[in-house]
Amino acid sequence: MPRKVDHEQRRSRIAEAVWTIVALRGLEAVSLRDVAAEAGVSLGQVQHYFKTKDQVLLYACRRLVELAGEELGRKAGTPPEPSSPRAVIRAIAEQTVPTTPEHQAGAAVWYAFITRSVTMPELATVIRTTWADTHALITEQVRLAQRAGEVDPRLDPAGLAATLQTVIDGVVPQVLVGHRTGTEALAIVDEHLDLVFDPAPSRRQPG
Repeated sequence: MPRKVDHEQRRSRIAEAVWTIVALRGLEAVSLRDVAAEAGVSLGQVQHYFKTKDQVLLYACRRLVELAGEELGRKAGTPPEPSSPRAVIRAIAEQTVPTTPEHQAGAAVWYAFITRSVTMPELATVIRTTWADTHALITEQVRLAQRAGEVDPRLDPAGLAATLQTVIDGVVPQVLVGHRTGTEALAIVDEHLDLVFDPAPSRRQPG
């Protein structure tokens, strides 16, 4: 009896091959033939799922976002107690700021996708949606913190979320080029979280 093919597993394997090539040689080195070789499959198998380089790049980017979301869910999970708003935002920072060689490779791949998205509208849509979803998540956490008296209720939650997201994203390139370590970058994020959370008692109630 013919063995059943796990198509999603094969696509994921192809995506992983794309990430490896991009991390080691850059996005311009990606070709369907090289992806097939890296994935250990035939060129025909890759072409069965992806007809062009842009198609395989788009899938690889979407898969990267999907896995990042799953990892964030584990870091900000609820057992045994629900995570605090600050803890959720800190988990987003930990997910974004590279602190290990593996994590740094993933961040480099993400930034390669960002660069390519300037001339690839479909990729730009994925990235904009990812940023918008992250902003919405941080905004909701700020609102929850305001209700709990941990953040000044007079402040605009969407504006605060935009600032925190910009700080988190902004330190990543500094880590990638070796200007700061991941630990130093997360310390900067923590400093901004300290400014936002647990305000002085006199600021907790609207004036």
